Amino acid sequence: MQPFVYSSLPQTVRFGHGTLAGLGAELARLGIARALLLTTPEQSGLAAQAMAAADGRVAGHFHGAAMHTPVTVTEAALAMLKDVQADGLVAIGGGSTTGLAKALNLRSGVPQVVIPTTYAGSEMTPILGETADGRKVTQRDPRLLPGSVIYDVDITYSLPPHLSAVSGMNAMAHAVEALYARDANPVIDLMAAESVAALAKALPAIIADPLDAEARWRGLYGAWLAGICLGNVGMALHHKLCHVLGGSFDLPHAETHCVVLPYALACNAPFAEKAVQRLSAALGHADPARALWDLAGRLNAPRSLAALGLAESALERAADIAAENPYWNPRPLNRDLLLAVLRQAHAGQAPVAPQPATP
Repeated sequence: MQPFVYSSLPQTVRFGHGTLAGLGAELARLGIARALLLTTPEQSGLAAQAMAAADGRVAGHFHGAAMHTPVTVTEAALAMLKDVQADGLVAIGGGSTTGLAKALNLRSGVPQVVIPTTYAGSEMTPILGETADGRKVTQRDPRLLPGSVIYDVDITYSLPPHLSAVSGMNAMAHAVEALYARDANPVIDLMAAESVAALAKALPAIIADPLDAEARWRGLYGAWLAGICLGNVGMALHHKLCHVLGGSFDLPHAETHCVVLPYALACNAPFAEKAVQRLSAALGHADPARALWDLAGRLNAPRSLAALGLAESALERAADIAAENPYWNPRPLNRDLLLAVLRQAHAGQAPVAPQPATP
């Protein structure tokens, strides 16, 4: 047994069917009387549901949330927050709205209530990634953690099967990297393995029947656990590459995580034996990287960066950006190894541990 440190993050989570109906009571509990509601432009229907459930405690609606939390969008939302004299935030949607709520919280200090509609997991983390001038910068601060999260399984029925698949694979990436994190611990190991097993079972069932209540519950449950993992331990190669690809090349967030995950795991697998054992048990496959690649195929999800529109000529620059700021990873990294992983992910071939070996 190895010594470890586990810190529990302070947060209230409400999970179940129909929990959105309790939004007004939750706002009252937090002392929020004039919330700013945050959505993307496409989520007017969800905004109406949130308004109805808020018991008159919404003072304004900002519907411009965008992927990768552009600073320009945050500045526009901050102006509205001040105009309507908001004393709190309600973010309903995926990672885009959650990221915007965190960015506004960082600048104003007002409390957040987050209502996830996807499997992003960021609602469970004190982490914010903001994009400006073609670069995504990530920071971790306990103040960024949403104080209240409402998980309503019923809302996820509106998430199309394709988005359910890639969003679920995105969540699995948080759990996978938690298993070989530098600050891994037995508590998070249990949650991570349970998350991977739950999502691996739920996602094919959701594709087969988007109205499968048990699958929708299991998928949101697995994503919640993955978010806890992401919020409690550090991430490594996979998340670094995805931040570069999203922030500097504007690739779609969930789809990029879906593509990169098997290749990042294949790269690290020879240096993360215990993580591989847990993942093999959770996925029922001796090669978990191949199992994840196969799962993406069964879900009809993208399996190559080329399919996401990234030009092969961009790979060299992506490797340069990823190598600029060294970071911890179970396998020591250099630019050549990063480029090898990116080339595999671009081609979409079955994942294998890339060469060169240890730099």
